[in-house]
Amino acid sequence: MDTSPEGPDGLIIAVEQMIRYVRQSARTGGLSTAASSALARLSREGPQRLTELARAEGVSQPNTTQLVTRLERAGLVRRTADASDGRGVLVAVTSAGLEVLDRRRAERAVALRQLMGDMTGPERQATTTALLALARVIRNRQDTSEEDRT
Repeated sequence: MDTSPEGPDGLIIAVEQMIRYVRQSARTGGLSTAASSALARLSREGPQRLTELARAEGVSQPNTTQLVTRLERAGLVRRTADASDGRGVLVAVTSAGLEVLDRRRAERAVALRQLMGDMTGPERQATTTALLALARVIRNRQDTSEEDRT
């Protein structure tokens, strides 16, 4: 295992530390990582069936049902009838859910700005370039895998 800062394992450790730091900085709503992720997905992608949400989040449908029930009780999501299939139910984020997401995103942005404020100018530029490149590659892979599924 190559845990030197430049090796793959060192990079994985650095990414994990950054993600943990930024995630822990978001306190609004007291949401778990799973709840925050599901809420953010619904905000980005719009209303979804429980089965679609479970598959997209990589968790079981029973776990997703429990999670959605908790989010619904907190007023962050609502269930509505699927207009295209009367038997189906869609889960949508509420305005309160969007507000919580916005506040959490702002908290994470502050945490990231604080981290980057401790960097030199060249480190900030290199980090920005690297993170934007990683995000682009991830989006391209997701787009490709979605095309493969259809």
